[in-house]
Amino acid sequence: MQDTLHHTIVTTVRDQPGVLNRVASVIRRRNFNITSLSVGPSEQAGVSRMAFVVEGDSAIAEQVTKQLRKLVDVLKVSDITEENIVMRELAIIKVRTTPYNRSEIIQLVDIFRANIVDVAPESLIIEVTGDQDKVESLIRLLRSFGVREVMRSGRLAMTRGVFASTGEEGAKRSETG
Repeated sequence: MQDTLHHTIVTTVRDQPGVLNRVASVIRRRNFNITSLSVGPSEQAGVSRMAFVVEGDSAIAEQVTKQLRKLVDVLKVSDITEENIVMRELAIIKVRTTPYNRSEIIQLVDIFRANIVDVAPESLIIEVTGDQDKVESLIRLLRSFGVREVMRSGRLAMTRGVFASTGEEGAKRSETG
């Protein structure tokens, strides 16, 4: 298993006041840095799912997960960095426009399969979803037009579903029952 500088950790927690603060405090007290944080309701009533990215090697990620498991309101903790995952980020970007550059911006939006969600005489708001590189690439290209505001969701991540296999994985499953 390779060490990485950014670990994606997903937790399920009770949907209670103060839980986000307690989770963040566990990480802050150990002087670890959260570079991305997303929280929202899960598929289960009264349970939220948090996805966050911490900087550091695998020892730091292991320490974070061990400390989080000690919290009463934390139901499950997983470091999914090395898993087969789907990872996305959402950003909305307000960019300055003029009658002369609006069509060029619209072409960029189309190339990135993004959406224009607001049009005003001197600006557009663009919604883009994708991996971090895609979001950052679009923002970088839009900077030459004048980016006024950017709001990003942070990393959302989920392990991929498991497919039945007739290969080695399927054989192992059939041997165990």
